[in-house]
Amino acid sequence: QVHLVESGGGLVQPGGSLKLSCESSGRTWTSETIGWFRQAPGQEREFVASVSWPGGTRYADSVKGRFTVTRENTKRVVYLEMNSLKSEDTAIYYCNSFTKRIGSDAQGLGPWGQGTQVTVSL
Repeated sequence: QVHLVESGGGLVQPGGSLKLSCESSGRTWTSETIGWFRQAPGQEREFVASVSWPGGTRYADSVKGRFTVTRENTKRVVYLEMNSLKSEDTAIYYCNSFTKRIGSDAQGLGPWGQGTQVTVSL
């Protein structure tokens, strides 16, 4: 299984933007769907967005119209562009590959990385 590493988090004001990256830690890649998930303090990890090998995308209702997920297979990277950020977007963001998903319940997951912290605050 491919090991994915997240980066690009930081502190941003409400209404601001950030772009997260999800890259392979080695020279392998995956043809499986790759998703972004997030976990806020005291809450369960939840699905945010996903992109399939050909580029088909899915989004959680809470981020539709604000977040965009893209994939560049030749570069072995997936991006999550986040605009119009809100305080409720504050969380640790993770990426992972999976085979199936129902809501935030994904199957066939690879190993979880350390994630990248996104904090939306004045």
